[in-house]
Amino acid sequence: MTKTIGLICGSLRKDSYNRIIAKSLTDLNDSHHFHFIEINDLPLYNEDIEISGIPETVTSFKSAVQDVDGIIIVSPEYNSGIPGVLKNALDWASRPRDSSVLSRKPVGLIGATPGGLGTAFAQMQIRQILEAMQVHVLPFQKVLISQVDKKIDSDQKVLTDEQTKRYLQQYLHQFIHWIDHTPTLD
Repeated sequence: MTKTIGLICGSLRKDSYNRIIAKSLTDLNDSHHFHFIEINDLPLYNEDIEISGIPETVTSFKSAVQDVDGIIIVSPEYNSGIPGVLKNALDWASRPRDSSVLSRKPVGLIGATPGGLGTAFAQMQIRQILEAMQVHVLPFQKVLISQVDKKIDSDQKVLTDEQTKRYLQQYLHQFIHWIDHTPTLD
Protein backbone atom coordinates (compact mmCIF):
# COMPACT_ATOMS: atom_id res chain seq x y z
CA MET A 1 0.00 0.00 0.00
CA THR A 2 1.27 3.46 -0.88
CA LYS A 3 2.43 5.50 2.10
CA THR A 4 2.68 9.24 2.57
CA ILE A 5 5.96 10.18 4.21
CA GLY A 6 6.44 13.59 5.79
CA LEU A 7 9.91 15.08 5.51
CA ILE A 8 11.04 17.61 8.11
CA CYS A 9 14.35 19.33 7.50
CA GLY A 10 16.05 20.62 10.64
CA SER A 11 17.86 23.36 8.72
CA LEU A 12 16.32 26.62 7.55
CA ARG A 13 18.93 27.20 4.86
CA LYS A 14 17.27 26.97 1.42
CA ASP A 15 19.99 24.80 -0.12
CA SER A 16 21.16 23.04 3.02
CA TYR A 17 22.92 19.71 2.76
CA ASN A 18 20.13 18.11 4.75
CA ARG A 19 17.42 19.50 2.46
CA ILE A 20 19.34 18.02 -0.50
CA ILE A 21 19.48 14.67 1.29
CA ALA A 22 15.74 14.85 2.07
CA LYS A 23 15.00 15.68 -1.56
CA SER A 24 17.12 12.71 -2.65
CA LEU A 25 14.75 10.41 -0.73
CA THR A 26 11.94 11.50 -3.04
CA ASP A 27 14.11 10.64 -6.04
CA LEU A 28 15.06 7.21 -4.68
CA ASN A 29 11.52 5.90 -4.28
CA ASP A 30 8.60 6.71 -6.52
CA SER A 31 6.21 4.13 -5.07
CA HIS A 32 5.36 6.35 -2.06
CA HIS A 33 4.33 9.96 -1.68
CA PHE A 34 6.62 12.44 0.04
CA HIS A 35 5.53 15.73 1.55
CA PHE A 36 7.89 18.39 2.93
CA ILE A 37 6.58 19.72 6.24
CA GLU A 38 8.07 23.17 6.69
CA ILE A 39 9.05 24.51 10.11
CA ASN A 40 10.56 27.88 9.17
CA ASP A 41 7.45 30.01 9.93
CA LEU A 42 6.63 28.56 13.35
CA PRO A 43 6.80 31.10 16.17
CA LEU A 44 8.93 30.26 19.17
CA TYR A 45 6.90 28.01 21.45
CA ASN A 46 5.30 30.00 24.25
CA GLU A 47 2.36 28.76 26.30
CA ASP A 48 0.92 32.29 26.31
CA ILE A 49 0.61 32.08 22.51
CA GLU A 50 -0.96 28.65 22.83
CA ILE A 51 -3.53 29.89 25.34
CA SER A 52 -4.42 33.04 23.39
CA GLY A 53 -5.01 31.17 20.14
CA ILE A 54 -2.90 28.84 18.05
CA PRO A 55 -1.38 30.67 15.05
CA GLU A 56 -2.35 29.40 11.59
CA THR A 57 1.26 28.39 10.86
CA VAL A 58 1.18 26.05 13.87
CA THR A 59 -2.25 24.66 12.93
CA SER A 60 -1.04 23.97 9.37
CA PHE A 61 2.14 22.36 10.64
CA LYS A 62 0.27 20.08 13.06
CA SER A 63 -2.25 19.15 10.39
CA ALA A 64 0.54 18.22 7.97
CA VAL A 65 2.16 16.02 10.63
CA GLN A 66 -1.14 14.33 11.41
CA ASP A 67 -1.94 13.66 7.74
CA VAL A 68 1.13 11.52 6.97
CA ASP A 69 1.77 7.86 7.71
CA GLY A 70 5.26 8.52 9.06
CA ILE A 71 7.88 11.25 9.35
CA ILE A 72 11.54 11.29 8.46
CA ILE A 73 13.49 14.05 10.17
CA VAL A 74 16.62 15.03 8.24
CA SER A 75 18.70 17.29 10.41
CA PRO A 76 22.13 18.80 10.80
CA GLU A 77 23.97 19.03 14.08
CA TYR A 78 24.79 22.43 15.54
CA ASN A 79 27.38 22.64 18.32
CA SER A 80 27.02 18.91 19.01
CA GLY A 81 23.26 19.15 19.35
CA ILE A 82 19.80 19.54 17.88
CA PRO A 83 19.06 22.72 15.91
CA GLY A 84 16.87 25.10 17.91
CA VAL A 85 14.33 25.43 15.11
CA LEU A 86 13.77 21.67 15.08
CA LYS A 87 13.38 21.55 18.87
CA ASN A 88 10.83 24.35 18.58
CA ALA A 89 8.85 22.40 15.96
CA LEU A 90 8.87 19.28 18.13
CA ASP A 91 7.67 21.33 21.10
CA TRP A 92 4.71 22.65 19.06
CA ALA A 93 3.93 19.14 17.78
CA SER A 94 3.87 17.80 21.34
CA ARG A 95 1.11 20.16 22.49
CA PRO A 96 -1.32 19.51 23.98
CA ARG A 97 0.34 16.45 25.45
CA ASP A 98 -2.77 14.28 25.53
CA SER A 99 -3.42 14.80 21.81
CA SER A 100 0.06 15.31 20.37
CA VAL A 101 0.13 14.83 16.59
CA LEU A 102 3.41 12.96 16.94
CA SER A 103 2.30 10.57 19.68
CA ARG A 104 2.72 7.00 18.41
CA LYS A 105 3.74 8.28 14.96
CA PRO A 106 6.52 6.29 13.21
CA VAL A 107 9.58 8.51 12.83
CA GLY A 108 12.96 7.98 11.19
CA LEU A 109 16.13 10.04 11.65
CA ILE A 110 18.74 11.00 9.09
CA GLY A 111 21.47 13.58 9.40
CA ALA A 112 24.27 14.98 7.29
CA THR A 113 27.25 17.17 8.09
CA PRO A 114 30.57 18.12 6.50
CA GLY A 115 32.24 16.92 9.71
CA GLY A 116 33.59 13.47 10.41
CA LEU A 117 31.15 12.19 13.04
CA GLY A 118 27.90 12.59 11.16
CA THR A 119 25.13 13.86 13.38
CA ALA A 120 25.43 11.32 16.19
CA PHE A 121 25.02 13.76 19.08
CA ALA A 122 22.02 15.54 17.55
CA GLN A 123 20.34 12.23 16.76
CA MET A 124 20.79 11.03 20.34
CA GLN A 125 19.12 14.21 21.58
CA ILE A 126 16.30 13.97 19.02
CA ARG A 127 15.66 10.35 20.03
CA GLN A 128 15.53 11.35 23.68
CA ILE A 129 13.03 14.14 22.95
CA LEU A 130 10.87 11.90 20.77
CA GLU A 131 10.88 9.15 23.38
CA ALA A 132 9.54 11.64 25.94
CA MET A 133 6.79 12.43 23.42
CA GLN A 134 5.92 8.71 23.04
CA VAL A 135 6.96 8.64 19.40
CA HIS A 136 7.88 5.37 17.68
CA VAL A 137 11.41 6.05 16.41
CA LEU A 138 12.83 3.45 14.03
CA PRO A 139 15.17 1.46 16.31
CA PHE A 140 18.72 0.34 15.61
CA GLN A 141 18.92 2.17 12.27
CA LYS A 142 21.13 5.22 11.98
CA VAL A 143 21.96 7.33 8.97
CA LEU A 144 24.91 9.51 9.91
CA ILE A 145 26.22 11.05 6.71
CA SER A 146 29.65 12.56 7.30
CA GLN A 147 31.61 14.62 4.78
CA VAL A 148 28.34 15.33 2.96
CA ASP A 149 29.94 18.20 1.06
CA LYS A 150 31.94 15.59 -0.89
CA LYS A 151 28.84 13.48 -1.61
CA ILE A 152 26.63 16.05 -3.31
CA ASP A 153 26.79 18.31 -6.32
CA SER A 154 26.24 21.75 -4.78
CA ASP A 155 25.50 23.40 -8.11
CA GLN A 156 22.79 20.94 -9.12
CA LYS A 157 21.74 20.33 -5.50
CA VAL A 158 21.70 16.53 -5.82
CA LEU A 159 23.23 13.61 -4.01
CA THR A 160 25.89 12.02 -6.20
CA ASP A 161 27.49 9.41 -3.93
CA GLU A 162 26.19 5.99 -5.01
CA GLN A 163 27.02 4.25 -1.72
CA THR A 164 25.03 6.86 0.22
CA LYS A 165 22.13 6.49 -2.21
CA ARG A 166 22.08 2.71 -1.67
CA TYR A 167 22.20 3.17 2.09
CA LEU A 168 19.33 5.67 1.96
CA GLN A 169 17.29 3.28 -0.19
CA GLN A 170 17.82 0.51 2.36
CA TYR A 171 16.89 2.86 5.18
CA LEU A 172 13.75 3.97 3.37
CA HIS A 173 12.76 0.33 2.85
CA GLN A 174 13.27 -0.33 6.58
CA PHE A 175 11.26 2.76 7.46
CA ILE A 176 8.29 1.72 5.30
CA HIS A 177 8.43 -1.68 6.99
CA TRP A 178 8.51 0.13 10.36
CA ILE A 179 5.34 2.06 9.47
CA ASP A 180 3.58 -1.20 8.67
CA HIS A 181 4.77 -2.93 11.86
CA THR A 182 4.93 -0.15 14.45
CA PRO A 183 3.85 -1.45 17.84
CA THR A 184 0.44 -0.27 18.99
CA LEU A 185 1.05 -0.59 22.72
CA ASP A 186 -0.88 1.76 24.96
